[in-house]
Amino acid sequence: MTGAMASFTLNDAFMKALGDDLPLFQALFLRGVGVTLFLIALTWGMGQMRLRASARASARASARASARDWRLMGLRAVSEMGSAWFFITALFHMPFANISAILQSLPLTVTLAGALFLGERIGWRRMTAILVGFGGVLLIVRPGTEGFDIYAIYGLATVACVTLRDIVSRMMSPALPSLMVASVSAVGVTGFAAVGALFVDWQPVDGAAAVNLAGAMVFVIGGYICSVAAMRVGELGFVAPFRYTSLVIALVLGALVFGTFPDPVTLVGAAIVVTTGLYTLYREGRMRRRLAATASARPDQRCP
Repeated sequence: MTGAMASFTLNDAFMKALGDDLPLFQALFLRGVGVTLFLIALTWGMGQMRLRASARASARASARASARDWRLMGLRAVSEMGSAWFFITALFHMPFANISAILQSLPLTVTLAGALFLGERIGWRRMTAILVGFGGVLLIVRPGTEGFDIYAIYGLATVACVTLRDIVSRMMSPALPSLMVASVSAVGVTGFAAVGALFVDWQPVDGAAAVNLAGAMVFVIGGYICSVAAMRVGELGFVAPFRYTSLVIALVLGALVFGTFPDPVTLVGAAIVVTTGLYTLYREGRMRRRLAATASARPDQRCP
């Protein structure tokens, strides 16, 4: 997970550097082509380019499930398009670590959205942590101050789009291969960028632009590989907190590469967001273990 976060953050750094050489849609399209081809090849090679229906499901039920999953994958792809556009736009115009700090609120927003739209239970402790964490987000973006602009709103819109993506992902059938879902989203984002690229003046990709584009492709692919490995091998409750290493990496890259560093108020806000996010993950882990222990202790009530 740490490798995934490092790779994705380095990809962001290369994309931010591309902002000086290429229009947003051109950069997003060219990166998307490489990532999409890789994901499709990986999905095909692992035999996941299909929906796996349950052996006990009837053909009609399987068709209904497949249609529902395709609709959900379409909605997930749309949310990915929105998050890509909002995030890259904000990334091109905001200090590197600031946009990364805003994204650390995702565990809080996903937990809250799960309670509001999926009926997942959250206690008063997690609800308090979420509210305090949102206070930390306000310290980062500081609405009404001189540093607050449209790009801070784009950062918040990115969080909203990614939250929608994660909620839709929870609604999908467990039989749906994760790599197939990622491939469909990558195709959607690349197609969206291709349409946008038709209306911009393309710039030559040479020198520093070529290096930055290649770096973005390599590291975003590395991020996908590491994140899939972490989810398939590691216990979710253990590996999830390591997502916050991306903020540390962003702080270092922002200072060393872009010469920017958040002010003390932003750092305090980021610390609040990370602390409340870690507490939320801790409480979710305890709840899962408690439910698992209750289920294992319950006697089998099935008829012989």
